[in-house]
Amino acid sequence: MRRWNGWGDEQFDLELPTQGRSFLANRIGSGAPLSDASLESVLPGVPESRLPSDASVDALIDTGAEARVRHARGQSLPDWLAMRSGEFGVFPDGVATPETSLDIQKLLQYARAHKIDLIPYGGGTSVAGHINPLPGDTPVLTVDMGGMNRLMDIDHESQIATFGAGTPGPLVESQLRAHGYTLGHFPQSFELSTIGGWVASRSSGQQSLRYGRIEQLFAGGRVETLKGTLDLPTIPASSAGPDIREMILGSEGRIGFITEVKVRISRLPEQESFHVVFFPDWDRARTACRKLVQNRTPLSMLRLSNAIETETQLALAGHPHLIGMLEKVLSLRGANEGKCMMTFGLTGSARQCASAKQEAKRICSEYKGVYTGTRLGKKWAEKRFTMPYLREALWQMGYAVDTLETATDWDNVDNLLGLIEDNLRHGLQAREPDTNERTHVFTHLSHFYAQGCSIYTTYVFRVADTYGETLARWKHLKNTTSELIVRNRGTISHQHGVGKDHAPYLPVEKGELGILAIRSLCQTFDPDGILNPKTLVE
Repeated sequence: MRRWNGWGDEQFDLELPTQGRSFLANRIGSGAPLSDASLESVLPGVPESRLPSDASVDALIDTGAEARVRHARGQSLPDWLAMRSGEFGVFPDGVATPETSLDIQKLLQYARAHKIDLIPYGGGTSVAGHINPLPGDTPVLTVDMGGMNRLMDIDHESQIATFGAGTPGPLVESQLRAHGYTLGHFPQSFELSTIGGWVASRSSGQQSLRYGRIEQLFAGGRVETLKGTLDLPTIPASSAGPDIREMILGSEGRIGFITEVKVRISRLPEQESFHVVFFPDWDRARTACRKLVQNRTPLSMLRLSNAIETETQLALAGHPHLIGMLEKVLSLRGANEGKCMMTFGLTGSARQCASAKQEAKRICSEYKGVYTGTRLGKKWAEKRFTMPYLREALWQMGYAVDTLETATDWDNVDNLLGLIEDNLRHGLQAREPDTNERTHVFTHLSHFYAQGCSIYTTYVFRVADTYGETLARWKHLKNTTSELIVRNRGTISHQHGVGKDHAPYLPVEKGELGILAIRSLCQTFDPDGILNPKTLVE
């Protein structure tokens, strides 16, 4: 069963090895965990629902306390602290579970008639406040799209598949695999996030070098709005004015409810493998990655960890004897202190993979890369969707962990990465000079383009004595670093969307006129402002 106050299946835990505990203690000190609230203690605090009865939709809506608790928050660190402390603040007044587009139409008319705010809920994996109800006098209805979770159609000739928008990643892939296809969209939230949520937040999967981001995969679909149904045809390309499909991508529920998603699918590859190369230093590693992408070497994924992330990953990997042997071999071949680990994927026919591997190894060798084969790559593939569970393990040890991600052009990568890490690493010391609190910070480049790449930074800090002070620490780190990002040529979000948390920073990126255009688009479809208010634009 899914955790009510954290990530994923409550039967699964990701243990931190002993050397991992020692590693963190040496870097930032030992943690002291805060006490968790129980579900039983939270339920009595859920207020009476303010939703009016209406025969047209009553059968679709659950106003029970537990359903409302389980749909009240996403997976940002503030959400985590709210769930763990039991101090949610605001709950939705009910949770609707539609199964068809007609059900969505009924809910839209109900909300408009009774002045009710509607929040779309896919997998509940938002880390930017997309699904959190706002305080106020207006009733809030969360609409869980999970009942719309099946493969509706496959056009084998055009390779277009149609899914219900609430289909989670594993169901997308299993239903396609039965027909010999894959979508190839694998965000880290793959286990829980949904295909409609990917479109609404402009998601990027780990193998986007081969399959593309969701904007390349999204071919069309159906959106239910307060003004009627918006059908997006699956035309391969068009010069007929602005692309309405692009208006829906990244709309985050402000225009309407995506109910059907048509996507471009691919035949299952003949083979797939993941390989690891270690470089002596960051400069050579980053340059090799840039050259691989700008040369259009046909890789399916590419990820580069900086020296601190490489050190951290090896420390948290377990198997100290094997890691020790690896370190000795790498040291003999010139990849010692300061080494950086690159992981790349090969996907396709045997001939395609062989050619791409040869080219990748040639370029890596130019920059003194040490190729280590597929063993570490297999470990990465096995664990790539389980890393969010690490937050639970760290929490039980008294640590909070969060991430920041952005993207920028190649000429600005080192500058922006340095600003982000420096601010996070010293932020708590600047805020609390008497405590000497430290933050462990590490980064990888996770998505690559000829023009630039994404920067994905993880930071770990000790929880404070109270939930309130822990949240204050996070706010300081998050807000000051977000301001640095948008003031230094970075996007406020490369793959996690905007939500409510990132909305204050969007005007710097879009400009005054751009924000006016986005706001006008939302008002066209939702003049009364009842669709996910204050998400995307304030």
